[in-house]
Amino acid sequence: MKAVLRTVNRVFLGLVGLILLVLGGSVLAVGLGVSAPSWWIHDSEHDVLLSDAERTRWRDDGWWWPVVIAVLAVLLLLALWWLVAVLRRRRLAEVLVDTGDGEGALLRGRALEDVLAQEADHIDGVDGAQAHLKGGRSTPEAHVRLALEPHVDPGTALTDFTTGPLTHAKTSAGLASLPAEVRLKGVKHGAERVS
Repeated sequence: MKAVLRTVNRVFLGLVGLILLVLGGSVLAVGLGVSAPSWWIHDSEHDVLLSDAERTRWRDDGWWWPVVIAVLAVLLLLALWWLVAVLRRRRLAEVLVDTGDGEGALLRGRALEDVLAQEADHIDGVDGAQAHLKGGRSTPEAHVRLALEPHVDPGTALTDFTTGPLTHAKTSAGLASLPAEVRLKGVKHGAERVS
């Protein structure tokens, strides 16, 4: 669902930006004296976008105002949906834990994130760790950042993380799987003195 919202967001913003750029550019070009094609909205620098006749053309027809109100309502709902999708919390608030008796328990997402980060911080060569959970309550995804010391092999640190903290988090929460995206970053260090 995240990828769909991200794609819709980018397509929507791209289309709105392109439409505004074309309209604004055309108004600017015609205002500066560039001749516009015959089919364009306005054709001279003294022309207005909508004349009085065009603005009041259908005002007395019975279907005009319901259509205007319906279109504006749909545009408002789409804008509100887009705003909610953009501002929605990206972190997972709770994880559904299967207790084995047909019931379920809720585990706070922050608690699992903290435990995952603290346990990852104890891996040899890891200087710092951050963990965030995303996804659904029954299908969480871990997004982890590990800051590695200079002497550490990244492959070994990644293996230690997946077999240690990630496996512990998956089994303790009773999850069938816990996919993880792990970003490794080296810690900056000063030059070592050779004697």
